[in-house]
Amino acid sequence: MRAPRGDVRAAVLQLLAEEPMHGYQLMQLIAERSEGAWRPSPGTIYPVLSQLEDEGLVEVTRDQGRKLATLTDAGRAYVTDNAAELGDPFAALRENLGPQIDLRGPFDDLASAARQLVRSGTVGQQEAARTVLRDARRSLYLILADGEDARGAGPEAPDPTAL
Repeated sequence: MRAPRGDVRAAVLQLLAEEPMHGYQLMQLIAERSEGAWRPSPGTIYPVLSQLEDEGLVEVTRDQGRKLATLTDAGRAYVTDNAAELGDPFAALRENLGPQIDLRGPFDDLASAARQLVRSGTVGQQEAARTVLRDARRSLYLILADGEDARGAGPEAPDPTAL
């Protein structure tokens, strides 16, 4: 299931009320606070920061070549005065999705290992890696097809090499 989009404006304002941040820090914290359910892209975050700057709620300055966003006095007052309206943009996502496990870390680790094999592995190692990756893909689809936790499925778990 794909995660619904959250209220980026509310999330950015609430996070900036805690401390000034760079755009990528905002993206990371939104992902953390939503327990991995929501990770806005730079194409979402930076236009919101520009809009908030145009409204006088945020000041964007250069900090070591990066843009640092800070709430202005008007921005802090806006967050305080509209706290009920802003709500908790992360809570609704967590409630709608239920408990989630963020698979991006293990996926990134797998992709990194595969890239290393492409750069420095022998042809034989690359062939073996291709087989492992194909088997992993099959195994993931079998997990989806079974609808069960594959680890808890016991000895009757489907054989991923059977596909």
